[in-house]
Amino acid sequence: MLSIGKLLAALACASAFEAGLAQTGPSTILEVQLENCVSYVGDVSDPSRFASDPNRTPAPAGLRNFGTTLFLADIVSVNGRPAKGVAVISLRTINLRASPTPGQAIADTVRNSISDYALEILHTDGTPIGSIYASGLSGGAAPPGAPLAAAASSNAVLGGTGAFLGVRGQLGGGPMPVPVRSASVTEDPLNRRIHGGGRFSILVHLIPLERPEIVNTAMGPAIFHGDFSPVTAEKPARPGELLIMSVSSLGPVTPNLDPGQPFPAYQDGNVHVVNSPVEVTVNGKSATVVNKIGWPRLKNIYRVDFVVPDDAGAGMATLGVSAAWIAGTEVRFAVR
Repeated sequence: MLSIGKLLAALACASAFEAGLAQTGPSTILEVQLENCVSYVGDVSDPSRFASDPNRTPAPAGLRNFGTTLFLADIVSVNGRPAKGVAVISLRTINLRASPTPGQAIADTVRNSISDYALEILHTDGTPIGSIYASGLSGGAAPPGAPLAAAASSNAVLGGTGAFLGVRGQLGGGPMPVPVRSASVTEDPLNRRIHGGGRFSILVHLIPLERPEIVNTAMGPAIFHGDFSPVTAEKPARPGELLIMSVSSLGPVTPNLDPGQPFPAYQDGNVHVVNSPVEVTVNGKSATVVNKIGWPRLKNIYRVDFVVPDDAGAGMATLGVSAAWIAGTEVRFAVR
């Protein structure tokens, strides 16, 4: 059995060299589903009339070039998992066309507007997970290399906060089963959910600053039985068994901790719980996550306890972990 002292030393060593040990993870694509999508068109110039009409307003006449629109929508899921949040998109019409009609702008491409995106994603209880910010051109074709489901727009992901700190990537529109409702800027957005709106998705192709990775040690992946002895071919895991693994880069915790600080020693039940949704998979199937906490006295190293699914077959199983829908590299461990 590996002593706790040797275990902590091995994990501390892994923490120091985690960047070198990490492998390139899979692509991260977030499909953010939106509902109650309304575009508030800047059809009046008198600020005293903004957001003053409690009624559902008719769609304004076609917006002229250089006009403004503010888009609001509710985030209801990410990659099929229930979520909350808001999408705010600020647009200015430019109507770029190779063969424009009067009032449109001549250009060598087809784009409808210049746009700024802000997506704030929350847990279903309203706890923040993080925000993603993007900017670019809306309408027209998706850029080369975009997700196949992206139907339009060419926006660069400029960064994020919380679980998405430091992300880069690209963003575009996805399927729109219910068209976005267009309203006057005089309509009171207090009643947006009552009056209703469209439904569609935003596809975000992310390159994260760092990914969750199962720590590697000289003995292999840091996966342990309940007594902290390593899971090995000689001492494999069992279906239904609770295992402990050490993972890096799971992001912010609750209560908050200053960036770059080690997790405090465990005292009086004081633990720092990972703020992001964490998912563990065994052979591609979801496994029950029991704990997701910062490992005391270590920096950026976390303890994740999970249950091996009952239907995990004997042999070498694949193990994966994701945080805020960002997945790391899978490893293999023995199951009997």
